[in-house]
Amino acid sequence: MINVFVLQNGRLNQVPIETREDLENATPVWVDLTDPNDDERAWVKAIYGVILPGEDEVKDIEASARYYEAENGDLHLRTDFLLEEDDGPSRVVTVAFILARKMLFSMHTDDLPVFRLVRMRARSRPGSIADYMDVLLDLYATDAEYSADALEGIYLDLEEVSQRVLQKEFTDHDARQALELRSHARKT
Repeated sequence: MINVFVLQNGRLNQVPIETREDLENATPVWVDLTDPNDDERAWVKAIYGVILPGEDEVKDIEASARYYEAENGDLHLRTDFLLEEDDGPSRVVTVAFILARKMLFSMHTDDLPVFRLVRMRARSRPGSIADYMDVLLDLYATDAEYSADALEGIYLDLEEVSQRVLQKEFTDHDARQALELRSHARKT
C-alpha cells in the first residue's frame, strides 16, 4: 500500500493513491509504503528514481546497513520501531527510510501506531511539519515517546509482581498467581 503525504497550508495531508497516474500527479514530502507489492515498487522507481531495498536488505542487522549513502546520493537509514500487539507479545518492525529529492520514503511490513500518530498530529497542528526532514524527526520523537510509554507499563507490571513476591508469607500458589497476573497483564 502506498500512502502519499503533501504539505498544504502548513498541514500534512494524505493524497489517495490508487493508480500510477495518481502517484505521478502528487508532489509529496513523504511516501510511506506498507508491504508494497511489485507494481508499487516499480512505480516508485520509475517516477522518483528511488530503488527500494528488498526485504532481506531491510532486515540486515549489520551496522553498515543501518546508515549509508548510495552512489546516487540518496541517504538510507534502517530503524526499529516497537509494535505492541493486543493479542500477543510486542515485537520490533524494521523500517527502511530513504531521503531523496527532498522527499522521505519509508517502507515497512506493518502499519505502525507511531506513523498513525504522526499523521494525526500533523493534520491537527498546522506548521508543525515544514519539510521531509521534519517528518523524519517527528517519527523518531514520537517513537521515543511511544517506547517510553510501553516501558513505563512494563515497570508498573513488574512493580506489582515484586510487591506480591516480596511479601512475608509467599507460597508456590502465590508465585503461580503472580506469574499468571504478569502474563495476563501483558496480553491485555
